[in-house]
Amino acid sequence: MTDIVATQDRPTLGHQVHPRSFPAPPETLPAWTYNNAEFFALERERLLLTQWQMVCHRSEVHEAGSYATLDFMGERALVVRGEDGQIRAFHNVCRHRAAAVARGQFGRCEGALRCFYHGWTYGLDGKLKAVPGEKHFPGLDKETHGLRPLPIEVWQGFIFVKFREGGPSVAARMAPYAAELSQYRLDQMEPRDKPYYIEIPVDWKNVMDNFLEGYHVPIGHPGLYRLFGTNYALDVKPGDVSRAVAQIRERFSSNWSERHYQQLLPDLDYLPPERQRAWTFYAFLPNFALDIYPDQIDYFHVVPLGPGRCALRGRAYKLAELPADLERRLAACRYLGWRINWPVFREDNVLIESVQRGLESSSYEAGVLSEKEICVHQLHDQVRRHLPVARLRRPPDAGNVASTNSAMLDAPSSH
Repeated sequence: MTDIVATQDRPTLGHQVHPRSFPAPPETLPAWTYNNAEFFALERERLLLTQWQMVCHRSEVHEAGSYATLDFMGERALVVRGEDGQIRAFHNVCRHRAAAVARGQFGRCEGALRCFYHGWTYGLDGKLKAVPGEKHFPGLDKETHGLRPLPIEVWQGFIFVKFREGGPSVAARMAPYAAELSQYRLDQMEPRDKPYYIEIPVDWKNVMDNFLEGYHVPIGHPGLYRLFGTNYALDVKPGDVSRAVAQIRERFSSNWSERHYQQLLPDLDYLPPERQRAWTFYAFLPNFALDIYPDQIDYFHVVPLGPGRCALRGRAYKLAELPADLERRLAACRYLGWRINWPVFREDNVLIESVQRGLESSSYEAGVLSEKEICVHQLHDQVRRHLPVARLRRPPDAGNVASTNSAMLDAPSSH
């Protein structure tokens, strides 16, 4: 697969072109896939649980016994740092009666993980150490009743887990952007505020569709348009990853927050010239992204909750050690960035909720995508590869979505 770069090329004025001499724009996923229980069940099994999911940054589990958890589509993950400094991942499920071994998004335990239901106790390496009333479990083999491990990968400081084996690593998929991301020293970051988790009444794909394109910025986000204008470049890479780079205008905005952000943003000696005044957004499909600013970074993780429902989780980070004068200036930029981005968040919520309602309309089966929406196209292609039933404009009869998908997977044209 070659890189795709968005362009503005169009036939020149006066040159007559027959409409059919150009291919039709690609279609979006059909509307029915955004709120269908049978399709959502297939997404869970065949797409989302097979992908790496981000749990936390390693700075959030920095000492022995510190842990983080992730609840994702009926699965529960736990990452914990051991006494040996290693970070391991397990299903957060007690082997006795399935209660959570670790509670809360973050925590710390002294040398062991103890289930709050009956007290089964596990070492930080996942091995079962103690069972209250063990004599009442005749024949219990503690060696075979440790916590179930999960695949884990630490990439540039971020910790990912997987609920299904197989497929390429995070590092392999993000390789096209690894060098440029390393310039931001992601692995040296620390949290700068509390994590957030917000449930919204829209499908997870709807949220990602909105994140993946800047075509709506001039109309939907007047603040961002004042800040960037049309300085917005897109590219997609093999491995279902993509990047959008927005360059801040030299002309100062009329808005107070935007203007002062432009004025205060310092030159940073660890960033190349082209990134000094750029906001860059990296997508790791299907449902994770990084927002990279000169003054901070954050992640954007969409957690599907059901057909037509999802949650957004995220957190912002900053470099842990900077000179005091530079940190003060960057702190002011972060505050101004929040004033800029909070209205964007609210604007996006209005937009995606309107789209979700429109997807239910009998008048809409599928849309079309422009060259400015190539990253959306990439996501939709990924969904179709895993779930070819999404190629159908209308859903199969009730109860037949899974069987139709299986038949299409087996068909020669599906491979």
